[in-house]
Formats: sequence, structure tokens, C-alpha cells
Amino acid sequence: MVPKNEKEDIRLGSPLHRRSFLGSSIAAAAAAMSLGDATTADAATHKGTHTGLRAGAGRAAISIPASLLPLDGFTTVHDDLYVRILLLENGSRRCALAVLDLTSISAEAIAAMRTTIAKASGVATADIVVTVTHTFSAPHVRATSTSTAAAQYVQEITKAAATATAAAVKGLRSARVGFGTGTCDVNVNRDVRTADGWWLGTGETGSSDKSVGVTRLDDLDGDPIAVLINYSVQSSVMMQSVMAGGDLPITADLAGAAVQHVEKQYDGAAVGFFLVGSCGDQSPAFRSKRYTIDKDKKWAQVDAQDAGWLLLTVQGERLGTEAVRVSETIRTSDGGSGSAVRLLTDSVTVGTVVEGHPTGPTKTYDFTPDGTADVPIWILQVGNGVFVGVAPELSTDTALAIKKHSPFPHTAVLSMLEGGSKNMAEAQSYARITYEAMDSSYAQGSAETVAAKIGAMLHSLRA
Repeated sequence: MVPKNEKEDIRLGSPLHRRSFLGSSIAAAAAAMSLGDATTADAATHKGTHTGLRAGAGRAAISIPASLLPLDGFTTVHDDLYVRILLLENGSRRCALAVLDLTSISAEAIAAMRTTIAKASGVATADIVVTVTHTFSAPHVRATSTSTAAAQYVQEITKAAATATAAAVKGLRSARVGFGTGTCDVNVNRDVRTADGWWLGTGETGSSDKSVGVTRLDDLDGDPIAVLINYSVQSSVMMQSVMAGGDLPITADLAGAAVQHVEKQYDGAAVGFFLVGSCGDQSPAFRSKRYTIDKDKKWAQVDAQDAGWLLLTVQGERLGTEAVRVSETIRTSDGGSGSAVRLLTDSVTVGTVVEGHPTGPTKTYDFTPDGTADVPIWILQVGNGVFVGVAPELSTDTALAIKKHSPFPHTAVLSMLEGGSKNMAEAQSYARITYEAMDSSYAQGSAETVAAKIGAMLHSLRA
């Protein structure tokens, strides 16, 4: 499955269903995961000799040689895409978090990455959590059988994963963890009412979570190892924006700009991680190629082209600055519950509907029932904080409900795990017939079912 594409399933006027080639990703991921509390699963246990929390982080750029371009429509590289790896260990328990600057990633590539990371780190494959930052300005990771270029692209991603993992292993050391929360206004609800129905734009009055969740891991000298940012926004400032010269550039976009700012502030000593939150109904406040709504509620699109890079720089800097400000207020701890590392996985069954591919607003739509699907859920606990996520893009109200009912003082809600999946909109979206509801294979009520299951899992960790 592939991330939802606010790209209206159209790349430069040509139809491109951005998730169709990943239809089996979640099923494959579920089969690979050990369901239940991984702290008791033999396959999830790493025999270590240390006690207390230990952490290591590494990063490596994904090489995209000129010979691979154009790739998936992209013709040039503006800034590097990265693989970032975080290793967490507590005694015999070791987990890994892999974050990639990609829109989506295929099940095949995830399996290759897991094998590489496991071999280099000693982490069981079931204990490796894989997610993407959901930048829309990155080539899709297709099956290696698709083309020679696709195979080489997967090879370069896997190579970067190996390099980043080796750096994380080398830097693994005793650590402290702490959490903080800030506020940043660079996201906006993208659902707007037009004359023809609800569509994409800048919905200033819609739900939007402005909170910036920050997790900081330090070594025992107080030097930062990693800074994790959880924020609800799609990295789509430059999505589909074609430069004046005709190029469609690759970029890590908003997530990359924010993380780059954080890493520069710590002189590269700390690795920054962007964990995309409830991005289903959230876009950057300012986009290069954007929708506009006139006084008669008619919609259109305009493209700032090369001028869009300033929009990206300013918003990335703003989000990164707030993350650093919060990071500097955090006092890390390695005592008591602060050392706990657990990975809990499970799944819940929800209803499905026939998948839609909306290209414009409508006032009528048939959400045709199409059976059921299992939705895997991952919860990574680090001390008094938890990172809970699913593959579908959740909407703001769903994530806020999960946070509200969580028994943990710090709860980060993530979308786009295991390569991403369709939107999972809240009930109101189905009534409004929004883009998120139409661009989904999940039936109304699925988000609420998933949120309830997550709540039960979180409370089981606290029991």
C-alpha cells in the first residue's frame, strides 16, 4: 500500500495511482510481525550484557546518481533524501526505528531493509519499526522487477540503511531520555468547502493540531544523541511544483528542512528524526503549487515554481526552531521507568469500501462496502513516552482523541508506518465527502475503531 496522494492521483497531468503498486504491503508486514507484547517473544529478544537505557543513532544519504534520472518523473536532486536509524536497548531488549525521507516504500524494500538492519545491529526483524516522512517529492520505491532503475533505487536505499545502522551501532551508549511539547503554526487543515463540494485548500477554521512533540536522548554527559520531532503535516511544500526550467526536483521537503535545521543547531552531533503525525487532513500552510478558492467558491491551482523554495526554507526553519527550543528545555533521566523499552504490536479488523481516486469535489458519492481488512498497530514505549502508529494516514480529530485518552504523559501519534496506506478519515469526512473519505479503502467508523483499540493497548502497557 502506498501513502495517500493528495496529489489527486495525477502527476503533471498524467494519471498515477500512487499506492496501487503497494497493495500487499500491510499484509506482508502483518505476516512478518509477531503480534502481542514483543517483550515476551523469543524472536524479539536480543541477548545483551548491559543494563539500563542505551541508544545510538545514525544517518546516511540515499545516493541517486544522475544515470537514474529521470526516475518516477523526477529529473533532478535538489537536496538529499536520508535513511535515519535509532537503536534503543534496555538489558536484553533492543529495538530499532528506521525513518526514511520517502513518500512510501514497498513491502519488498522494507523486507530488504529489515534484513540489512538486523544483520548489522542484532535486532530481530520483528523489532524493527519502519516509517517514512511522507515527502511527496521523492520517487516511489517500486518492485525491483519493474525496471533496472527501480532495482538500483532499492539497492541504494538498502545501502544507506546499512551505513546508517553501522553508525548507530558504533554510537550505542548509555543514555537518558526526556520529553517536551511546543507549538508551531506551519500546518493547516486542507479541507475547504467549494461551490461543488468539499475539496483541497486552506481550511483555516478546520481542526489542526499545532503541537510539536519532542523526544530527546542524551548520553550520560548530557550530549544529545537524537532529537525526535512528532508533528502533524504532510511534507508537500514542493509537491508537483515544476521549476521554470522544466525540472521536477527531488527534495526531503518540510520534514527534511526541519530536521536539517535541528541537526545544524547541534553541529551534526545529534541525529534528527521526523515522525509524521495525523497528516491525512493537514498540509503545509504555504505550498508552491497550491489550491485557491475565489469569492464564488470556485477552485483553481497556481504554481510558484522556483519561488517555492523560500516557502520551504522559512517553514522548515520555523518548525525546526521550535523543536530545538523545546529540546533545550528537556531534562533527561535514566532512572526508574525512564529506562523501559517495549514494543507492542497487534491488529484490529475494520470495514472496507471500494477504493476511490478523486480528481475534484462532488456533492454525491457512493461509499460501496467491500469487506474487511486487518489494520496492524505498533506501540514503542521508551520510559514514560510512547510512539503509537498505523500505516493509514490518520486525521487530526482521531489523533487528538488518542492523545486525550492515553495514560502516558507523552504520546506521539504516527501515520505512515510500514510504507503507508490509504487515508483513514474520521466520521465527519464521510458526511462532508472530503478528499480523505473518497481517497480511502476504509469504511466510515474505521478510525474510531482503531483509536479505541489503541487506547486499550496503551492502558494494557500501564497495567
